[in-house]
Amino acid sequence: MKKILAILCIGLGMTSYAQEFEVSAELKPRFEYRHGYKTLAVDSVDAAAFVSQRTRLNLGYNSETFNAYFSLQNVRVWGDVATLATSDKNGTAIHQAWAEVFLNKQFSLKFGRQEISYDDQRIFGSVDWAQQARSHDALIVTYKPNVNNRIDLGLAISSEDETLFEADYTVNNYKSFQYVWYHTNLNDFGLSILALNNGYAFYDENYEQQVDYNQTFGTHATYGKNKIKADASFYFQTGKIADRDLSAYNVALNLHYAITPEFNVGFGGEYLSGTDMNATNNKLESFNPWYGTNHKFNGWMDYFYVGNHINNVGLLDINATIAYQKNKFSAKLVPHFFSSAATVVDSTGDELSNGLGTEIDMVLGYKFSKDILFQVGYSQMFATESMEVIKGGDKDATNNWAWAMISVKPSLFKTSFKKDETTNP
Repeated sequence: MKKILAILCIGLGMTSYAQEFEVSAELKPRFEYRHGYKTLAVDSVDAAAFVSQRTRLNLGYNSETFNAYFSLQNVRVWGDVATLATSDKNGTAIHQAWAEVFLNKQFSLKFGRQEISYDDQRIFGSVDWAQQARSHDALIVTYKPNVNNRIDLGLAISSEDETLFEADYTVNNYKSFQYVWYHTNLNDFGLSILALNNGYAFYDENYEQQVDYNQTFGTHATYGKNKIKADASFYFQTGKIADRDLSAYNVALNLHYAITPEFNVGFGGEYLSGTDMNATNNKLESFNPWYGTNHKFNGWMDYFYVGNHINNVGLLDINATIAYQKNKFSAKLVPHFFSSAATVVDSTGDELSNGLGTEIDMVLGYKFSKDILFQVGYSQMFATESMEVIKGGDKDATNNWAWAMISVKPSLFKTSFKKDETTNP
């Protein structure tokens, strides 16, 4: 009997931990032809043509007590260094390096360099289209009371160096942010609520650095049942930016219907408030989607909110989607009809039409295997005089953009195992 009890005690003191380790890679070269991408072209200037490439090596570790992820990244343009160069132009950078510790079954801490992505990625997104993508140095506290509810608290503080005293922050980045994100699933519905506080440094009239704070509050809802999928969002912004009072908002609605399992159509609209070009007060009414994957929205030619169109006349985007996917082949056509949300004036001060133009986006895809995807795309902008005032260039020029991309994402090595650990009973 004593021997049996001893064996039971040892058995109770053994804990088994499931663990997984994976090494993966990514290679993504992309050819682009640009003649009116992001801004209107001028026929007297030749189009740009180049190949950019992202190369990544990823290490991932998962266990019951913590997860960890490490991603090395090199971003280059073919030919940006000579064939006999001894060093790279951009070098290799750490895209992600984080650990997530599970304090118990409900609480976890995730800290380090990491991608932050929520909902449709309008406010927080990974910006995966950009070869460098986006990642943050942040701490995220997650609370999951059950499978249908989740609360994230995110915190970040930015400095240029280890210092003994306060120093100016001159990086084109936030000085700090804090946010709370809540998500719940209710049968066919999903609902998220976001509250974000941003701190951005600026220099006042005495050339002393100050930090202004602005707030974004909003919600994103989804619905999916049978052949119908829909989503809607509303965000409001307030606070200050560079000593200007901010009052702006964003509202969006999208509806998709699956006519057949392969054929899908959709219709959507988004309104981002803007500031009149002839405004006489110091109030800023331009909505800023901050850290979103903005290439996903408002046309793939990136005329709006992809490093541009910030604190401008805003946007009304009415769009449609025609999509087809069968087996390894996919195709999508997305026309956009753009208008300004605020007043546009020319150099003489006369008000112009709010219409900015029409953009047609097309993409074809072929999934060669689970690790390899081929894509080609073409877009064309038909601009108006108002777009010319905002962007410069020539509205009558042929404004188009074409691209071809190969995405290779292999899993190089993967193993799962269990580790037995003896603990005191």
